[in-house]
Amino acid sequence: MAFYEHTVLARQDISPQQAEALNDIIKNLIEEGGGHIAKIEYWGLRNLTYRVKKNRKAHYSLLAIDAPAPAVKEMERQLSINEDVIRFLTVRVEELDLELSPVLSRRDRPERSDRPERGERTPDFAE
Repeated sequence: MAFYEHTVLARQDISPQQAEALNDIIKNLIEEGGGHIAKIEYWGLRNLTYRVKKNRKAHYSLLAIDAPAPAVKEMERQLSINEDVIRFLTVRVEELDLELSPVLSRRDRPERSDRPERGERTPDFAE
């Protein structure tokens, strides 16, 4: 079996619960094909860089997949039919990265305390 990273963008007007249900549908498709989902990350509703099918935002999800190629092909076929899916991208990788993605790890990082507060002057070292 091969390893894949799969990203799905769903329409902005569906609820987060419907986006999570879409992830469950993908998981079932892969498992029926003899594969395994190692990680599912729901990134939430995020802005798109440009409009895609009249949407300015999309629900993003990232999946780490260990599955045979026919299972991935069937999943992609089903997603191309689904009206809630705007875009998807599947990339074959050498190994699965099961750590938290950079998108989610940025949210968990604490704010830097060495930055000056808004309106506060920084020391001028050019004297």
